[in-house]
Amino acid sequence: MKINIVNPNTTASMTAKIGECARQVAAPGTEIWACNPTTGPVSIEGHYDEAMCVPGLLAEIRRAEAAGADAHIIACFGDPGLEAAREIASGPVFGIAEAAMHAASFVGKHFSIVTTLGRTCGIAAHLAERYGMQRFCRNIRACEIAVLDLDNPASDAYAAIMQECRLALEQDDVDCIVLGCAGMADLCQAISKELGVPVIDGVSAAVTFAEGLVRLGLQTSKRGEWNYPLAKQYL
Repeated sequence: MKINIVNPNTTASMTAKIGECARQVAAPGTEIWACNPTTGPVSIEGHYDEAMCVPGLLAEIRRAEAAGADAHIIACFGDPGLEAAREIASGPVFGIAEAAMHAASFVGKHFSIVTTLGRTCGIAAHLAERYGMQRFCRNIRACEIAVLDLDNPASDAYAAIMQECRLALEQDDVDCIVLGCAGMADLCQAISKELGVPVIDGVSAAVTFAEGLVRLGLQTSKRGEWNYPLAKQYL
């Protein structure tokens, strides 16, 4: 089984970290391909960044499709380009926000999302509504940590994330935490162990969901909205 994970930003070190976290949870026999576009934003921290990353993201989906990928994962918590990716992919395509929220709803009654910058909280709230997760999502908390600081060992990102996770448990009356950035994937186990509650990273959740659907032989339906794009000239 071959699972293609696309980090939609162009920071290769973050891609490597995401790929390693995915491999730690993948089943024997699952091959993880971790990639990122060569053009686009170095980090994704708002609507403009999301829009600018989509052409490169879709190019990576097409490349992996041609190479025989069985499923795809978009490793950005805004799930940019998800619907378009499902149009061009034959296998299942997962956004990590959708995967993380659904996983959290399986292991707790309510969750809070702990994310990077406050300016992205509205994007996460919109996704929770779109995915039918509003009744599970109690709060969306920002650490005011830039995405690239998650890749910097000298930053105080871990302490800031832990503080918001603790406040979520104390103030939001939640059972579990969703980490709202693919760059936090490597922190999941440590935070869960320290807090004693489930902490969900969307990359790991998406890998296990992808493996399950591929084993079931399920592909993206091409009847309706996610049918392949109409043949036409693009200028």
